[in-house]
Amino acid sequence: MSEPLITSELVLLDADLGSTKTEVINAMAALVAKTGRADEAGLAADALAREEKAVTGLGGGIAIPHCRSAAVHTNTLAFARLSPKVEFGAADGPADLAFMIAASEGSDDAHLTLLAMLARSLMRSEFLEGLRSATTPQQIVDLVNQATAGAELSEPAVAPAAATVAASGNEPPFKLIVAVTACPTGIAHTFMAADGLEQAGKAAGIEMHVEPQGSGKVEWLDPALIARADAVIFATDVPVRERERFAGLPVIEGGVKRAINEPAKLIAEALVAADNPDARKVAGTASAGAASAGGGGSQLSIGKRVQQALMTGVSYMIPFVAAGGLLLALGFLFGGFDIALSPGVNGARTCAQLTWLSADACQAGITGGKSIGALAIAAGWASGVNYLGAVLFAIGGAAFGFLVPALSGYIAYALAGRPGIAPGFVGGAISVTLGAGFIGGLITGLLAGVIALWISGFKVKRWLAGLMPVVIIPLVVTAVVGGLMYFLLGAPLANLTKAMQDGLTGMSGGSAVFLGIVLGLMMCFDLGGPVNKAAYLFATAGLSAATAANFAVMAAVMAAGMVPPLAMALATVVRKKLFTEVERENGAAAWLLGASFISEGAIPFAAGDPLRVIPSMMVGGAVTGALSMALGVGLRAPHGGIFVLFAFQPLPFAIFGFLISLIAGVVVAAAAVLTMKTVWPKKEVAAVA
Repeated sequence: MSEPLITSELVLLDADLGSTKTEVINAMAALVAKTGRADEAGLAADALAREEKAVTGLGGGIAIPHCRSAAVHTNTLAFARLSPKVEFGAADGPADLAFMIAASEGSDDAHLTLLAMLARSLMRSEFLEGLRSATTPQQIVDLVNQATAGAELSEPAVAPAAATVAASGNEPPFKLIVAVTACPTGIAHTFMAADGLEQAGKAAGIEMHVEPQGSGKVEWLDPALIARADAVIFATDVPVRERERFAGLPVIEGGVKRAINEPAKLIAEALVAADNPDARKVAGTASAGAASAGGGGSQLSIGKRVQQALMTGVSYMIPFVAAGGLLLALGFLFGGFDIALSPGVNGARTCAQLTWLSADACQAGITGGKSIGALAIAAGWASGVNYLGAVLFAIGGAAFGFLVPALSGYIAYALAGRPGIAPGFVGGAISVTLGAGFIGGLITGLLAGVIALWISGFKVKRWLAGLMPVVIIPLVVTAVVGGLMYFLLGAPLANLTKAMQDGLTGMSGGSAVFLGIVLGLMMCFDLGGPVNKAAYLFATAGLSAATAANFAVMAAVMAAGMVPPLAMALATVVRKKLFTEVERENGAAAWLLGASFISEGAIPFAAGDPLRVIPSMMVGGAVTGALSMALGVGLRAPHGGIFVLFAFQPLPFAIFGFLISLIAGVVVAAAAVLTMKTVWPKKEVAAVA
């Protein structure tokens, strides 16, 4: 490794870095940036965004803020012994030891292994005592280097996860428990949980093997170990990869933090489950692979399972929306906005139908297009430009055609794993055919996932088990979901979709403005979270209907989503003294993020001061949404911010309407947050919180 993970310049002893975790994270990011290993603003923003997903206070006075970030140039570890202690969300109180793990997006397995070894060392009392008693930064560096060099501070807990089973015909004299640990980042909590379980297993006198599913190379558990296991523990905050390997084993599930804080209790529960014939088991059969990443044996609540499934469907759908929508917009840019018209409609000619696409068909140009296509006609080179526009339009239309099937298919996948994909996709395609739209896609995805998950739990003969996930389940579930849509659900859902579209189309005046207010509030409420995504899904799903009302909704959603980062950027310029140096740097970056329609650019501000920032942003978003709808601004592209101004309609008025709406909301939001910070000081906010 060319550069060490930690140096004495990255260590602070008994330092006062502020009274909140936001201040500590910002200070540690500045420390890393000072050594040239990262960009301060980007690292701080990504670390704070990670903090929003789950607190990094571990108990015992330890905190490990961490992230993988494009702002990190060199994998780095920074350490601060805090005085005074700072609250990081641990159940037992504030932390006095803080490690910041800054991993680059391209981290290789070697670097991740070093970080994992450090995380595991944090579970050992000798290591922690050394950190608290060190008198110089170099002593801290030596401790960390010892840990990451593989030197044992105590005896190893157990054999590594991939250890092979000893060649013996005798059964082990004690229980064998296997476990999987995984957190969203896959760097720190994953390995600390693994070490906690291993040490607790050793103390309990059992054979314990753990598979940390981290960001680097996964050391998979030996199948022979799994075959001999009495029970399995899933200590994860994300779906278990290759879950089907554990099918049939009694299972105990919990979050990764539980394995860190109470590993002995998890093991005790697993031992009880191992002796209980009625204990919950991982569904399916290991040989068939019928179990799924979201499937059998889950102890999550039904509501949480459904929410995760819906968010999974949306996340997998968005690439189709972005690719298809932007290609359609580019098609309109090069070919004119009437490119979608059939030949002969209102005298227009189009290249959109690839069945008759040819340069000759494009040569006459497209009449009425108010874009590059129209300019190309006047310039005499319409043939090539219109041909290009037609091809882009056709490709975008093909991508957009997968929107509802992808939504449905990946909702089913999140619930039932691979057996749910085919029925989900087919159900979504049927929803499009019957006119049920994205509402039908949501229903078919949930139906396909639930039914496939239910059938996956059937106990069948061994000869039939291999056919279940690849033939039986897709065949049966596809037939059932398709039949339900054609014979029972399709017509009502199509009528509901049509009623929604008609209602949306008929909106004008006050009703349209009210819808804009609601969408603006949703876009600014959680800055990329479930509420924000729900509003975005409503807008993007409507693009496929290609009506003026749907385009107006898309414009309102995009404009409102741009408000938070731009407003915070403006606020840091107008009243610099109200913001820290790090916040001002975040504000500089937020200009580009906001202009690109990346609402998450405001997360660092909202994370550090939610009670003043979020309400202010919601007010500005509501103003922008209302004005955009009132001015009749339409937008054909699902993303891009100011970089897709050509996709607004009607041109050129729509561009001015969009800018007026956006500027008004940004000014209102910035004024609101500055007023809140002036008349409601931070200490009072903290007291209320």
